Formats: sequence, structure tokens, C-alpha cells
Amino acid sequence: MGYRIVACIPAYNEEHTIAKVVLKTMKYVDEVIVCDDGSTDMTGEIAERLGAMVIRHERNRGYGATIVNLFRRARELGADVMVTLDADGQHNPDDIPRLVKPIIDGEADIVIGSRFLDDESKELVPKYRRVGIKAITSLSKAFSYKELSDAQSGFRAYSKKAIELLKPTEQGMGVSTEILVKAKRLNLKVLEVPVKITYDEHSSTQNPIRHGLEVVLSTIKHYSMDHPLLFYGLPGFSALLIAVFFWLWTMQIFTATRQISTNITLVAIGATIVGLILLTTAVILWVMISIIKEQLS
Repeated sequence: MGYRIVACIPAYNEEHTIAKVVLKTMKYVDEVIVCDDGSTDMTGEIAERLGAMVIRHERNRGYGATIVNLFRRARELGADVMVTLDADGQHNPDDIPRLVKPIIDGEADIVIGSRFLDDESKELVPKYRRVGIKAITSLSKAFSYKELSDAQSGFRAYSKKAIELLKPTEQGMGVSTEILVKAKRLNLKVLEVPVKITYDEHSSTQNPIRHGLEVVLSTIKHYSMDHPLLFYGLPGFSALLIAVFFWLWTMQIFTATRQISTNITLVAIGATIVGLILLTTAVILWVMISIIKEQLS
């Protein structure tokens, strides 16, 4: 049985590296799709001349937007396996067979190329990146797969099942974590394989602080959607307990002095309002999400 393997490459102003990446990738896949995210250089033209299918954004919309469109195009093409890799030369296309094999063998629905599965690869990652990636991975593990070592790797392979079920929506760098959170919810099997990453002057122009914030906010958002009662309800209940304490304190002072302590009363009122808002939000979101899930099932 033949497998239709499609490589999907997000690209923004990568005219220096796109040709090498596309040509090397073509050796291992049936089709190469490049999403040119509003490049102002020759990235799209070079990829198209080399035979890649090119999706063009009129303006720079972000990494997540390219992944969303690449997933959509892979579904339209009926791909059996979709491989995503960067256009800046960080990922070595020679590793594609290593990522694809567990998909074809039925061992996984998503295979992630990890930079941290062997000591040699780990040392190639700049220290500041290593710290940031590990911090983000720790957060991702809390809400998705506990065994992950590199949740932010963009070098991945997806099975047909994953391509059909996963419909990412994040426009920024948080899309990598969004996919893992949704994959966990869908009970998709995830496996990691070791890969080596090349870092040079063209590698990753993304601001690391902005990158980190996008991922953290995306993770929190999707966790709150999956567990609204816990995410909003628990803080709301805690706020009401605090409110009860301060109301009792207010009543105790009033009983003893016939005077109202303004500061303590304001805290009691504020905690009551916050608690009620959070609990109401939790219930409303839980009902809405439950209805949506029933309609989609």
C-alpha cells in the first residue's frame, strides 16, 4: 500500500535557505507545500520555481496561521502523512524518514522530532533557547502529554487520522501547544524521535519573550476551555470563602463597637463580587462547551 506523504513548510523571508530545504525535502515526499507568510523577498517565487505548491498570505499573519492553512491543504490533498518543518534550515530533511516510519508502522498519530533525546543534540541548542524550551515544555506537559521532552519542536509528522481530526486555530506560536492539547483530548498517540537542529544566523527571528508569552497564553486559554469548572470555579469558590471570612470579621467588629470597618467591608464586598463573577463564568462556559461538544459528536 502506497502512502501519500506531503511536506508542509511555513516560510517568511527565507530566500537564503528555502531552495536547499525544498530540494532536499523533495527526495522523501510526494509533494512539498510552502506557505509564504507575506514574505517581502523571493521566498515564494523560489519555492514555486523548484516545483513546490505555494500558498500565499498577502501580509505576515504569523506561524500559527501558516500551520492552519497547511493542515487545511493537506486534508484537501488527501495526504496519508503530513510532515512539517521549518524553512530556515534548522531541520534536516534527511530526518524525515525517521519521523514518518512510526506513522506508517501504526505506532503513532503524531511524531515529534525532539532536540533533547540525546546528549549530542541537546548541546547544539543555545543555552537561552534550552531554558525557554524546557520551561514551555513543562507547562505543556501539565496539560497534554507527560512524557514530552520538546513540546515546541516544529519538526513533526502527522497521520491521516491526525490530519483529519486536528483543526488548529491559533495564529501565533501557541499553535504548537494547541495541537498537543487537542491531540490529548482526542486520544491521539504521540511519539518522539531524536533529531539534530542546525542554528545559524538565519535561524528563528522570532522574539523569544513574545514567543513564550504566546505559548503560555494559548496553553492557559485551551486549558480553561477544557476545564472551565476547575479553572474558573475553584478560584471563585476560594474568593467566596475569603468573602465569608471578612463578612464574619465585619460583623464581629460591628457587634463589639457598633461601627463598620470600611477597609474590611470593602474587601468582603470585593471578594464576594469576584467570587460570584468567576462561579457564574464557570457555569456558563461549562454549559456552552457541553452543548457545543454534543452538537459536534
